[in-house]
Amino acid sequence: MTTILHIDSSARRTDNSVQEHNSISKTLAAYFIDKWVTFNDEDKVIYRDLGLNPPEFICQDWISAVFTPDDKKTDKQKSLLILSDTLIEEVVKAEVIVISSPMYNYGMPAVLKAWFDQVVRVNKTFTFDLARGDFPLEPILSGKKLIFISSTGEFGFEIGGIRENMNHLGPHVKTLGKYLGVEEFYEIKSEYQEYGDERHENSLDEAYLSIEKLVQQLS
Repeated sequence: MTTILHIDSSARRTDNSVQEHNSISKTLAAYFIDKWVTFNDEDKVIYRDLGLNPPEFICQDWISAVFTPDDKKTDKQKSLLILSDTLIEEVVKAEVIVISSPMYNYGMPAVLKAWFDQVVRVNKTFTFDLARGDFPLEPILSGKKLIFISSTGEFGFEIGGIRENMNHLGPHVKTLGKYLGVEEFYEIKSEYQEYGDERHENSLDEAYLSIEKLVQQLS
């Protein structure tokens, strides 16, 4: 049995009376999960909607608690880390991580960055050792797959695309995924949302088809 951690991060819901107001990234991710469960009906899904239930932002006291040895943490410090401990435990349990995200201002939503800040944590998901030279960080976890499903209003964010240098979403998620033990990264995206033309419809169709193919490949 495989455990899937499904993280949505759009501020939009998927039950709006006007369909155009629904989150595309959430809708695509739900389609992925539905297809996955169809092929793997015994697998377990852990779900978090960060848009509806945003994680807390880290603060100075949180950082201090993280760097305090476990045997010296105060009750207040332990309390500050309860959410982080819970979210990390979900990551540890998962063999497959599915993250959906819209592109906000050419990057990830604040709630998704807050989630990463809570789970990418020294001595929990990575270690730090200056003896390693210029690359002192090393992941503790390993063997995970990350499927990243995104939606963008514009287009051309791929390598070689006209907006490649403006893409601070997919590459950021891929970089951070390394420190969650991700060894296989897959990205499925829908583009052209703001144009609302045939290119957008074709992009959506391609995203759905890519989901079906990837689920079959990984199942």
